Amino acid sequence: MSHSSPCPTPAPLSVAIRRAATLSFSGLLAATSMSLQAQDDIETQDTMVVVGTALKVAAPALETPRATSLVEEADLQSRAVNKYDETFRYRSGVLSAPFGRDSKADWFYLRGFNAEDSTYQDGLRLFREGGYFWWQSEPFGLERVELLKGPASILYGEAPPGGVINAISKRPTEEAQGLLEIQGGNHGHRQLGIDSSGPVAEGNDMRYRLVGLFREGDGELDGTDNQRVYLAPSLAIDLSDDTTLTFLGSVMRDHGTPTNGFFLPYGTVEETPFGRVDRSTNLGEPDYDRREVNQLSLGYELEHRVNDSWEFQQNVRYSRLEMLLRGVYASYMLDDRQAGRGLTYRDGDYDAFTVDNRLVGNWYTDNTESTLLLGVDYQKFDVEYGNGDDFAFGGPIDIFDPQYGNYSPAPLHTRHEEGKEQIGLYAQNQWRLFDRWVLLAGLRHDSVDVTNRAEGREDQSYDDSQFSFSGGVMYLGDHGVSPYLSYSESFSPQIGSDPDGQAYSPSEGEQWELGVKYSPDWLDGYVTAAAFDLKESDTLFTSGEASNRQGGERRSQGFELEGVGQLSDALRLTAAYAYTDTRVDISPTLTDLRAGLIPRHQASLWLDYDVIGGALDGVSLGGGARYVGSSVDSPQYSDTQVDGYTLFDAKLSYAIDEHWTAQLNVNNLTDEEYVSGCDYWCYYGESRSVVGSLRYRW
Repeated sequence: MSHSSPCPTPAPLSVAIRRAATLSFSGLLAATSMSLQAQDDIETQDTMVVVGTALKVAAPALETPRATSLVEEADLQSRAVNKYDETFRYRSGVLSAPFGRDSKADWFYLRGFNAEDSTYQDGLRLFREGGYFWWQSEPFGLERVELLKGPASILYGEAPPGGVINAISKRPTEEAQGLLEIQGGNHGHRQLGIDSSGPVAEGNDMRYRLVGLFREGDGELDGTDNQRVYLAPSLAIDLSDDTTLTFLGSVMRDHGTPTNGFFLPYGTVEETPFGRVDRSTNLGEPDYDRREVNQLSLGYELEHRVNDSWEFQQNVRYSRLEMLLRGVYASYMLDDRQAGRGLTYRDGDYDAFTVDNRLVGNWYTDNTESTLLLGVDYQKFDVEYGNGDDFAFGGPIDIFDPQYGNYSPAPLHTRHEEGKEQIGLYAQNQWRLFDRWVLLAGLRHDSVDVTNRAEGREDQSYDDSQFSFSGGVMYLGDHGVSPYLSYSESFSPQIGSDPDGQAYSPSEGEQWELGVKYSPDWLDGYVTAAAFDLKESDTLFTSGEASNRQGGERRSQGFELEGVGQLSDALRLTAAYAYTDTRVDISPTLTDLRAGLIPRHQASLWLDYDVIGGALDGVSLGGGARYVGSSVDSPQYSDTQVDGYTLFDAKLSYAIDEHWTAQLNVNNLTDEEYVSGCDYWCYYGESRSVVGSLRYRW
């Protein structure tokens, strides 16, 4: 799992703020001027928002010609999701936690592509750049998580081709409410969470929310642990009947001994004369390994209804991350017991500023509806850090009987300055014709300046620009059957350089998708199916070296099926299946190789049953099965096979009264020992997790 990140030229934060402010005020002036020209007598119509990430506007997901998924807060709570990459375990097209339970980051693969740079919160990018400077989201602070599958550069600028994951923060509520939750479990898990919300005073024109959490526990490896403190205040103010301003903030502190789950194929998926390496074996240095991360974010969302036709929206966020990371890992076998080791060592911080301005116009006639989106967004990211990586760190280690302490502390020997400054202009229109046809078309232009400087190396900064297109058509058929066809593109400027010191080139992706969405009157739910053909040029791949290498093309073709439905008052079903065939070219002679980590088949099924009436009234039972098919190692080592696995999860809860609920969750019920995947290194999957919860609501 060798990761390297690219970044733009550092500039003072004040410059970024002034430039963003200019964009903000110009957007507001544009909104005001358009309000003078708009007609006041156009008929208005409410639209139920099922998922907003797909189009950045209020639109039902079942009337959007793109594949989407949604996980609500109730689902997160029902499955006791305490790590962000557990969110989509029961949705299609997502490979969750392929590197095991990594305490340093949350990992998703979407449609066969790494989603490392696909994470957003409240519509703004969460930066994961500069080599392990990775922002993490706390599930307890979220009210839902939305997934848009496939390229999304038309709305989000640079984005990997697999899709975009957008977390929606908990917001102030008009009704006073609160939650106190206590958790305990195996692996030393302890957690206390509080969530309080409601009006600030008697009126509803000012509302607050305060979310706080403390969590600690042991990692999957011997001698590892982590402690998290999280606080997220928010305040919503109705400045007028047409204008609402919502302030959103968060602070998070993660400190502990990191889980460096880097195992080699030898002793995990390959037999040895000494058996297999135990999955809890720590091949690092528990007394030397350290990870300390502090995250801060401050921002706001402005919504202003200009008139019956136009609305101006603006999202702004400043974020800062400070990190110290020291992690020792097994690198290669020296003989049949001893492995050489490497060290990842980073110490630095980043500042990021993002702003997204949108004008949304809606028009209605007897036979048509039109939603026009015009936007300009800006992002500025700067990271400075010291790099102390050592690829021959200390003495060898016996992977079957590790002894620690055979090393000398490493110095920070290289300073890096990386960054990115990007501005994007985009337009999108969605038409609904005769209550039968939905047409979608979009265009975007991005300009980006990338900074990539390191001591003792030639400056590898560059600038680039890109046009991105998207389009789709959907037919709203009888009986809730709606077929669609869509095309979309992605653009990913890459920061960093390959192991030979050559700067990366930007990657570009494109996708065709053919699907159908089914939501009949008799079912409180939906079923979706989609077939896709997705490819990316100048793709990055893991080589087992200091950084990723860049190859020719990565292609992914597949089929996805997903359904969520309330089958009766007591029974709810969630089911998903995905077939994904991902191939990669990495040289003129090594072409059409099967991509590492990615299983061809994945399937999941979850059932919830609520007992209604009788002696067991208030009891809720839940159970699920997750199947992940076999995969191979990274392309150069694709002869290494990784077996598929099936895991079972269970939930039991009891509503004691209207305030108190007790719940027990068990993931990997049978404590299956399995390798979740290999990508030069191999990774053991999460062992059995038992979490008991007691919640009080008011």
